[in-house]
Amino acid sequence: MAAYLIADVDITDMAMFDEYRREVPATEARYGGHYLARGGTTRVLEGDWEPHRLVIIEFPDMAALTAWYDSPEYARLKEIRVRCAHTRIIALEGVLPA
Repeated sequence: MAAYLIADVDITDMAMFDEYRREVPATEARYGGHYLARGGTTRVLEGDWEPHRLVIIEFPDMAALTAWYDSPEYARLKEIRVRCAHTRIIALEGVLPA
C-alpha cells in the first residue's frame, strides 16, 4: 500500500535550500519515491492553516518511505535542510483503491 511523505517547508536560506532541492530527488528515486506535488500554488479551503512550500512524495509503502528517510544518503541532505528551513513532516499511509 502506498505511503506519502507530506512536508510543509518554511525556507530561511534559499541558496542552501537549492542545493538540497537539486540533490534529494535521486535519493528518493532509489527507494521508489516520486513527487506528486512540489511547491505549487496552494489554497486554504478551511481552517487557519498557513502553509509555506508544500511537498508530497509517494513511496511504494511505509517501509520504503522510512528506509529512505533513515538512509545514509538522505542523512547528509537532511542536515542541509535543517540549516536552511523550518520543516514539519508527516508520513501518511494510503488506502487500497476501491
